[in-house]
Amino acid sequence: MFEKKFLLGVGFTIATEKEVLEYIITGLEKKAEKYYIVTPNPEILVIANKNKNYKTVLNEAKLALPDGVGVTIASKLLGKGLKRRITGVDLVEMLCMEVAKKPITIGFLGSRPGVADKTAECLQKKYPGLKVIFAKEEWNEGSSKQIDILFVAFGSPKQELWIAENLSKLPVKVVIGVGGSFDFISGRVKRAPAWIRKAGFEWLYRLINEPWRIKRQLSLITFIFLVFQQFFKGEK
Repeated sequence: MFEKKFLLGVGFTIATEKEVLEYIITGLEKKAEKYYIVTPNPEILVIANKNKNYKTVLNEAKLALPDGVGVTIASKLLGKGLKRRITGVDLVEMLCMEVAKKPITIGFLGSRPGVADKTAECLQKKYPGLKVIFAKEEWNEGSSKQIDILFVAFGSPKQELWIAENLSKLPVKVVIGVGGSFDFISGRVKRAPAWIRKAGFEWLYRLINEPWRIKRQLSLITFIFLVFQQFFKGEK
């Protein structure tokens, strides 16, 4: 199992994208026990700082992947070893590409009406052979067959809390909270160009295109304060 380093009380998995993909796929092939994966960003860390139950849910995830340039920058400042982020949308894309030719089934749950279905359609066109057996806005008991990987896009903290509460009774092996990933993949929301993402300014691109996000971006101020507070306390 991978090592975890803690940032603001939340443990992050120290692993490369390749290692994460191999771990998930190998586990499915070996029929390992079910588990869930989270992708914390600065906003999620601020919520967790105020909500102990939510922090516990994040820390009980098998894998916690850094989503957000703020997390990796804070990691460098605090010496945590998180070298690059692995966003929810990139994780969806990478996994679907890897499992398209394997007997692994996929499900998409959440987002706005019709978006999960559109996401599945776009990914099946991009990765022929991808076995999607569930794509709906809401979960209905008994409405699905056994799913190997279920992507959940309810947004945080709702998706992580829902996953933790329902994991034991879901006919699913691996559940992954992926936030607004479906919006990008389906084309409902335009994603920043690759060069902007690489430069670490995807958050600014989204803010310019979606000004209503300013209220959520204000949590970055709290995040920066908490990081420097941890730094000056010497909690590395």
